[in-house]
Amino acid sequence: MSAFDDLLAANEEFSATFTDSALTGRAARGLAVVTCMDSRINPLGVFGLKPGDAKILRNAGARVTDDVLRTLVLAVYLLGVERVLVMPHTDCGMAKSTDDDVHKLAAQHGVDTRSLEFHTVPDQDAALRHDLTRIRTSPFLPRELAIGGAIYDVRTGKLGPVDLT
Repeated sequence: MSAFDDLLAANEEFSATFTDSALTGRAARGLAVVTCMDSRINPLGVFGLKPGDAKILRNAGARVTDDVLRTLVLAVYLLGVERVLVMPHTDCGMAKSTDDDVHKLAAQHGVDTRSLEFHTVPDQDAALRHDLTRIRTSPFLPRELAIGGAIYDVRTGKLGPVDLT
């Protein structure tokens, strides 16, 4: 028995009624959402979107890393993205630890992660503002790109918009 048999079985059911074959890969609503990998977040559901409406970029802490910037460049110039919302969330594990904490945990398993940066979030509001500024000032993205930020509350499902001004 494979560790993935349950997923393959679920995919058989999913593919039997699959109806999204006409989607093009472009963001139909012109939206990209940068959010956390936390499994409590359903990015499409949060905004009442459906498959094909938006590009969803996920990583630990919803941080705007170099890889996220690279992906946004592709999303903007190739895939129809005209606006970007960065959406971290409450009760985030990245806000409860430091890079040093993660390095120590990995070391307990015999793994040296000191060459990795985990982008932990000591101040979630400040990190979000920093990441929004990083997108806004990127020389690789157009000035007219609409940029917004909001913190998602995992207990209520509500968004708390963050004003960059």
